[in-house]
Amino acid sequence: MDKYSVFSARLIEQTEYLTSGHRACQGCAEVLAVRLVLKALGRDTIVAMSTGCMEIISSPLPLTSWKLPWIHNAFENSAAVISGCESGMKAMMRKGKLPAKKINFTAMGGDGATADIGMGALSGALERGHDMVYVCYDNEAYMNTGIQRSSSTPYGASTTTSPAGKASMGQHTQKKNMTQVAVAHNIPYVATACPSFPFDLIDKVKRAAEMPGPAYVHIMSVCPTGWRIPPEDAIRYGRLAVDSCMFPLYEVVNGKYRLTYRPNPIIPIRDYLSGQGRYRHLTEPDIEKINDMVGREYQRIVKMSDEV
Repeated sequence: MDKYSVFSARLIEQTEYLTSGHRACQGCAEVLAVRLVLKALGRDTIVAMSTGCMEIISSPLPLTSWKLPWIHNAFENSAAVISGCESGMKAMMRKGKLPAKKINFTAMGGDGATADIGMGALSGALERGHDMVYVCYDNEAYMNTGIQRSSSTPYGASTTTSPAGKASMGQHTQKKNMTQVAVAHNIPYVATACPSFPFDLIDKVKRAAEMPGPAYVHIMSVCPTGWRIPPEDAIRYGRLAVDSCMFPLYEVVNGKYRLTYRPNPIIPIRDYLSGQGRYRHLTEPDIEKINDMVGREYQRIVKMSDEV
């Protein structure tokens, strides 16, 4: 077992609820994340998914890669759709029109659908307390429509709408911390995950589904196309993101923080940035600034975890 298997290996669901034959790009870590999430949730699951990469690659009319109930909805309202499903089906169970059983009501969206276009619907669903899981697949830009910046695009990254050049160093604002936005709603469970650490991801999704009330899971989903890296390096860059503390793995259970993986040693942030075409323009002062920002955020999470 290597150091990236955070928890002990255990039997994992063998059934594939997202089948082969989809049209994802080579090396897409996002579709791997979806596959792992569905293995954690199991058959008794209803998914509402926003428009985005995963909807496009998995449902070319008249075909589908989904082997469980799946609803394609507009870009902005997967949280609203799944909260309606949850309310309606539970009402039917109370009235005896459906057998009472545990169903994993799950909304999915990319960072654009989550942090930008659908943030209002997500906030409302979390505030109302629906028994649901929201999963954000964060590839840090609007990859499906041409690699435009989102509010989840990191500081310094070059995209088609925040291009690096003589007068610009690319994205000039910091990445919106959606995990902390979810924590601020005082919901029972919030977590970060990455498919490069599959056992950690599966455990967290299972906990999110088992806890009553709303849960939010934010998954780093490496995009070779948008990040300008070789397809075969997607898993490696997910590990680099975590080992450099660019993307810490932690969970917040009823307000209490717990780091689920502590890099030892922490690798230089330069090791994560190098090799990505979207960062190739960065200067040494730019890299030092990013290193300082990442270090401060990681130490904040460490402190909150250690205080528990």
